[in-house]
Amino acid sequence: MFEQLPTTIREKVNFLATESLKRSNPSWWFEVLYNEAKNDPNQIPWAKMQPHPYFQDWLDKKMPSGNHHSALVVGCGLGDDAEALAKFGFKVTAFDISSTAINWCKKRFPDSPVKYVVADLFNLDSSWHNQFDFVYECRNIQALPLEVRSEIIESIAKLVAINGNLLVINRLRDTEEKPEGPPWPLSLPEFHLFQQFGLTPINSATFGEGENNQVTTLRIEYRK
Repeated sequence: MFEQLPTTIREKVNFLATESLKRSNPSWWFEVLYNEAKNDPNQIPWAKMQPHPYFQDWLDKKMPSGNHHSALVVGCGLGDDAEALAKFGFKVTAFDISSTAINWCKKRFPDSPVKYVVADLFNLDSSWHNQFDFVYECRNIQALPLEVRSEIIESIAKLVAINGNLLVINRLRDTEEKPEGPPWPLSLPEFHLFQQFGLTPINSATFGEGENNQVTTLRIEYRK
C-alpha cells in the first residue's frame, strides 16, 4: 500500500498523519496503524497494556463511586483505561474510530462489562449528547491537527450530561506557535475552549516528563 513507508514507529506515525492531512481526513491513519500492527501492541506507540499512569493516579486519589452511572471513554485504543474505570462501578461505553482496535479490545477482555463500539469523533450520534455522567478523554485531541481542535473539543463537550464531569489528559505547550507533530500538544487557550462549551474546570494537575521535564502533560477535570 505504501511502498516508501518508513520503518520506525515514529516515522510511520508521522508519515500516516501527513497522509491523513493530504486526504482531508485527520483520523484516517488510526485504523491503518492498528490494522498493520497485526496484533502486536509494540507497534502502537501509545499502547502500554495498562491504564494511563495519570488516569490511574486520578482513580487512586479520587476513588470515584460509579454506582452504575454512565461513563464514556473517548478513543479507547486497546481498552485499559475503560477496564480500569469499569472496576469502579461505572456503566462504561468505550469507542474508537478503528474497528481493528475495538475488535482487539473484545479479544483482550472477552468477559468485560464495557460496551466497546466503533464510532467517529467527527460524526457522533446526536443521541449521545448530554448523556454521560463521566466522560474521559486522553491523548486523542493532541493526535489531531490544530485546524480541527475547536470542532473536536465541542464534540467531546456535548457528550457530558448536565452536572456530569469530564476528565482530560493531554500534553500542554507553552506557546501559541504551531508545534511539530504528532502529537500536537494543546495550548492553554485550547484547553480553555471547553469552558466556551459549558464546562467549568474544578481541579487540575501538571506532570513533567523526559529530560529536564521538557514534556508537560495537563490533567484537568471539568464539570457541566
